[in-house]
Amino acid sequence: MTLSPRLVPASKKQIEVMKTNNPLEVVVSRGNYVESTHLVDAIVVDTNGKPVEIWGMGEREIFPRSSAKALQALLLVESGAADAFGFEDRHLALACSSHHASPQHVEEVQTMLDRIGLNEACLECGAMLPHTPEDQAELAKSGEAVGAIHNTCSGKHAGFLAAAKYLNIEAKGYIEVKHPLQREIALNLEAVTGQAHSNDNHAIDGCSIPTYRIGMGSLAKAFARFGVGEDISANRSKAMLRLRDACLQNPEMIAGSSGGCTRIMNALGARAFVKFGAEGVYTCALPELGYGIVLKVRDGNIRAAEVAIASVISGYLKFSDSEAVAMSALTNTVLKNWNGVEVGHISTKRV
Repeated sequence: MTLSPRLVPASKKQIEVMKTNNPLEVVVSRGNYVESTHLVDAIVVDTNGKPVEIWGMGEREIFPRSSAKALQALLLVESGAADAFGFEDRHLALACSSHHASPQHVEEVQTMLDRIGLNEACLECGAMLPHTPEDQAELAKSGEAVGAIHNTCSGKHAGFLAAAKYLNIEAKGYIEVKHPLQREIALNLEAVTGQAHSNDNHAIDGCSIPTYRIGMGSLAKAFARFGVGEDISANRSKAMLRLRDACLQNPEMIAGSSGGCTRIMNALGARAFVKFGAEGVYTCALPELGYGIVLKVRDGNIRAAEVAIASVISGYLKFSDSEAVAMSALTNTVLKNWNGVEVGHISTKRV
């Protein structure tokens, strides 16, 4: 896959009057009846941060959670650590991932640790079972203990450890908000979002690192620029493109074979970078348009978030026949019961 380093919109229509809409509604139906409804706030902006379209409270503050991992990984590349330890594209993708702890994920995270010269005991993300029942069963069958390397965030943490070692920063306690490594990452996040990342707006993420509450528009602007490699620093611009391309070329490293991120990137190739976060958050970059998208499901439902992000993307990109078929399955998800019988759908109402 060959990607342009700076994709300029073929028809970048400047929307004179920014569209403001009601919240998106993701509807779960069973038979002919609506069983559940999830409200979604969303925003689309350009690389200048100018809003293109807003749904609901699309400019409110949220915790990005894992949707910001690609921005957190900038230090790994910018510092030179990725090259120093011989990380390949699949390792960079893992540093941005919420992987499923399938055998290939665990093996490649172990490779990252080996190249750093550290071991699983250095990971401070906590132990976590693999994502799928099949991989959980295989782990139990092997007799291997569930460990931090199986954590969905272990690739990101291996990247943190690589940056710390390369920069001669004491690795122990690297998850703490006051740790020098986390302060460096926070400074990067401040620079690309334009918002403060400090003790005043931080909380603790699921993998124990700091997460910072910031405006959805600021986060969307950061991903609009991430998607086209646009930063005042040439080094950071290159790092953005390198991480973007690593993820787009290795989507199975981002969210396994079944995750929403993987399925969208497999469907659209270089046309969309997407990353989910806990509590129904999604970030997205559309490089050919120079747009960034952020959405948040108000009740935190992740399956609603997956359908909503596919729907928003579908409103901006013109698809080929094959892309249209793949995306249709994502914007109108079929629900089946344990016998494989179709029982309903999940779809988005664009009000």
